[in-house]
Amino acid sequence: MALTGRAALLAVAGALVVLAAPAPALAFWLVVAVIVLAVGVDLALAGSVRALRFERSDDQRVRLGESAEVTLLVANPGRRRVRGVLRDAWPPSTRPAPREHEVDVPAGERRRVTTTLRPLRRGDFTAAAVTVRALGPLGVAARQGSHRVDGRIRVLPPFLSRRHLPAKLARLRAIEGLNPVQIRGQGTEFDSLREYVVGDDVRSIDWRATARRADVVVRTWRPERDRRVLIVLDTGRTSAGRVGVDPASGDPSGWPRLDWGMDAALLLAALCARAGDRVDFLAYDRAVRAQVSGGGRGDLLPGLVTAMAPLEPALVEADAHGMVAAVLARARRRCLVVVLTDLNATALDEGLLPVLPQLSSRHLVLLAAVADPRVAALAAGRDGAAEVFEAAAAERQRVERRQVTARLRRHGVEVVDALPGDLAPALADAYLNLKAAGRL
Repeated sequence: MALTGRAALLAVAGALVVLAAPAPALAFWLVVAVIVLAVGVDLALAGSVRALRFERSDDQRVRLGESAEVTLLVANPGRRRVRGVLRDAWPPSTRPAPREHEVDVPAGERRRVTTTLRPLRRGDFTAAAVTVRALGPLGVAARQGSHRVDGRIRVLPPFLSRRHLPAKLARLRAIEGLNPVQIRGQGTEFDSLREYVVGDDVRSIDWRATARRADVVVRTWRPERDRRVLIVLDTGRTSAGRVGVDPASGDPSGWPRLDWGMDAALLLAALCARAGDRVDFLAYDRAVRAQVSGGGRGDLLPGLVTAMAPLEPALVEADAHGMVAAVLARARRRCLVVVLTDLNATALDEGLLPVLPQLSSRHLVLLAAVADPRVAALAAGRDGAAEVFEAAAAERQRVERRQVTARLRRHGVEVVDALPGDLAPALADAYLNLKAAGRL
């Protein structure tokens, strides 16, 4: 049972009557009787909340930054009309609107209720409950009850770096020689024969073809296709740090490093698939959190975003030994291993660096990390003593990152260290550079 605003107004009016009456005691009991009678009538004539039946639309998927409409079908098998308010409760971060719906469901009929969700975070969200308050004919009291109606929405990574894909594909076509303008590059797969041009590498001359023709003929090469790329996403504690600005909400506290890594991984995967390379994905901290084995070009990105959506940073130190073992178990032949992690000197010294030779001796390793733009801003501060100390700490961190980068490169590891908005295109450029140099 629930009392409404009308009950409060009725109580206030009754109090005024009691104060103005010549016999306050008698008036008081008369007012109480009227209120109780009104409440009883409303409760007796209000529609049954427990008898209501609900059906929800299928589970939905939506990209972060987009909105989704979830539909609830309300059926009234009872004998009385149900008129009142319905609330379809979703987590606050999904920003449901409207929060309450006015419903009027006659006996034996159904009504459809639609709630719009605009999520602020990536992941899986479930509906809490459906609460209905059925008013009586006087509007003084209502029957109220909650029903558990299963519903789920999966919020996928937004893939903000998609806008860089056309430019990277154009460069890929240029590298592969598919553009009308011939751009010569290194490679190991034979493409075609053409006449010698001044500046060509004399080692590319095909002497047999030259002997059959009047001109010198050279072989052209193209980067290899159908190579394997394994993307490893570190979901350990360092991935929980927030950097940059949250693109979904504009929150200046930033987006988790994990999400920036996902965005870069999606752009790289799309580019690799267009290049004809096979892409596998692995998310790891102390265990495998998600994995995707390379499928067709049309299935790759949907599979990746579905696997990435429920991932959350684990507040534990990543197990580098386990990560390397998982990579070696999945990559028997030489391939490109892209590790998306943080260039944290302490974490790398105690984790990845000691076991890195096991990986770099068998595979080409590319490590990508997102830098915090606030560090550069702090390093430039000189206005007061406090800012000078902050600048010194920021500069020390930058020096440590450069030292870690140098150590990784001495191990034969390619390193990409870029600001949040630049990480995805920088990683794609690093892949294209390796492709153009024939190192894959």
